[in-house]
Amino acid sequence: MYPSFTPKTLSFLRSLKRNNNREWFRARKDDYEQHVRGPMVAVIERLAIDFGRFAPELDASPKRCIYRMYRDTRFSDDKTPLKTQVAASFRWRGLPRGRSAGLYFEVHPRWVWMGGGFYAPETIDLVRIREHISATYPELHQLTRRASFRRAFKELEGERLTRLPRGFQKDDPAAEYLKHRNFLVGREFPPELATTREFYPTLLATFKAATPLVRFLNEPLVVGSDPGLTLV
Repeated sequence: MYPSFTPKTLSFLRSLKRNNNREWFRARKDDYEQHVRGPMVAVIERLAIDFGRFAPELDASPKRCIYRMYRDTRFSDDKTPLKTQVAASFRWRGLPRGRSAGLYFEVHPRWVWMGGGFYAPETIDLVRIREHISATYPELHQLTRRASFRRAFKELEGERLTRLPRGFQKDDPAAEYLKHRNFLVGREFPPELATTREFYPTLLATFKAATPLVRFLNEPLVVGSDPGLTLV
């Protein structure tokens, strides 16, 4: 049997959306543990096994991968204290938190989203990635034209500059990829998918399709980080 969420997961998240306060959440913490966190842990534990076959360099520990439900509201106009989705991300082992491409999925009252890439890399990492794209071109182009990639995502997404960044020639064949500020691929489904037997196979197929991109984006970061880190 594949791990999945249940209708009670979606019911809890929808109720949380209507009652977004700490007191409501604390009073129903047992329900959260049983119907939200529990299924998420089961999914991640299964992913840890499957990652060993195609992405052993990605961390799949429930303790490190599941996002906290409490929001950081210090710098936000939205002061609601709790997230209304349950989410997890899977990062490259050995690279600093927030400094690597990875995989991600979330279950929200209105959707399921799954995919990967690198959102908002720091400037030094973005420079390394762009240099890597230019130096290895057309590797990234070919990667995004693979049948497995196109079936899942169609194209590479993410915020882009209108002009080439400094340091690159206008006739660089990788010009359109060098304009990217972030590098994302993903798929969105109705929330009910999370409660079906198709959920985990869909998640696994999506992650398999995204992993070559994640690995490509991390190559220059591994080289520029700890000499002891290697690509698998």
